[in-house]
Amino acid sequence: MMRWRGSLSIALVASLAGLLFGFDTAVISGVIGPLRQHFMLSPAMLGAAVSSALWGTLLGALLAGRPGDRFGSRDTLKLVGVFYLVCALGCALCWSLASFMVFRFIGGLAIGGSSVLAPVYIAELAPAARRGARVGLFQFNVVLGILVAYLSNFLLAQLLPTPGVWRVQLLVAGFPAALFLGLLFTIPQSPRWLATGKRYAEAREILRQLGSPDPAQEVARYADDPGAGGSMALSWRAHRRPIVLAITLALFNQLSGINAILYYLNDIFGAAGYSQLSASLQAVLIGGANLLSTAAALLVIDRLGRRPLLMAGAVGTSVALGGVALIMHFGVDRSALLPLLILFIVSFAFSQGAVIWVYLSEIFPAAVRARGQGLGSATHWIANAVIAMLFPLIAATTRALPFAIFALCMLLQLVVVWAFFPETRGVALESMAMRLRGSPRPAPAASASRP
Repeated sequence: MMRWRGSLSIALVASLAGLLFGFDTAVISGVIGPLRQHFMLSPAMLGAAVSSALWGTLLGALLAGRPGDRFGSRDTLKLVGVFYLVCALGCALCWSLASFMVFRFIGGLAIGGSSVLAPVYIAELAPAARRGARVGLFQFNVVLGILVAYLSNFLLAQLLPTPGVWRVQLLVAGFPAALFLGLLFTIPQSPRWLATGKRYAEAREILRQLGSPDPAQEVARYADDPGAGGSMALSWRAHRRPIVLAITLALFNQLSGINAILYYLNDIFGAAGYSQLSASLQAVLIGGANLLSTAAALLVIDRLGRRPLLMAGAVGTSVALGGVALIMHFGVDRSALLPLLILFIVSFAFSQGAVIWVYLSEIFPAAVRARGQGLGSATHWIANAVIAMLFPLIAATTRALPFAIFALCMLLQLVVVWAFFPETRGVALESMAMRLRGSPRPAPAASASRP
């Protein structure tokens, strides 16, 4: 059996799913104009074309949990890698709007599957004290992918100033997709997932390869988890609180307006009077701010905790969005638009962006962890798809209204997180159910006589 350098190197491989997630999410912002012209799209058809990936993402998030719990997140991620590759090639070679939407839908399946499977896989291999930063690598790669997409769009538009450059811009994703798919064959299954299927010997061997000082005791602790029963179903009766937390967090994530703003970023700058070139350059600046803020969040998420980041970010995003709404309403002082959007992206990246996939991967028991993550992710993508479809329609008549709504939602998030969200920092996954019940008691000690 091969030897791995530790859970960090494995997390880096799995988090490449986030790079593809981010690239496929943001690359569309640079090709909206050419798509509109090439296929002669109305605002409604443009919204349908952009959101086609999101409905695939929703289905991918809904469907990925069950095979993830049954076959393991690593093996299910291999199918995700194939979908990413097919999407890149298909979108670049599409022959009609319908074919473009079909391949974007396939890419959406991959994005939805990534948002479920990669965080769960990373969380199950990460030490509790470093789990926030390790799972946060997924989000770091998401925003890295966003920045790479913005930069790639800009550079290719300068190097290949032809009407068909949008096909090359979409094809670029094929290279990291092929790399990701190949690397998935070099990493192990999750020992926690193996323990839920009573494959204790395999789990112990992988833990030994990862350098665990006592693999037998660690596997025994996994087996002692009351949520490790492989036949457990995700249900409202058994998992009411984590379900409510997952749905609420996912809804607020999208009600910040983050994905709508990323999808239509160039159009937002255009509405404020910027040229296509300056809009693309400023998108790169926003992508850079997003990356740096996410990196900063990873340094403190396991020190400060999840709740403080969510509350601080709610304040920053509401202020920024309120400012954008004023600019759009009065049509003055467009020079403030870039600083306000940078404040928005910094506040979001430091809070919701860094926390959502970490928190969702922590709060469900082992046997339903992927399905629970899938529920939260599906909620996230339902809201994303609806907002992406409505945003251009609303903004076409009332530019300020979407930003004002997003600002009010962030103020509501501040109150809800303060009042209802428990802190999960440093809590072992096997002890999380007790924490969600509010019990101060530690998890029961693992028995050495167990598997």
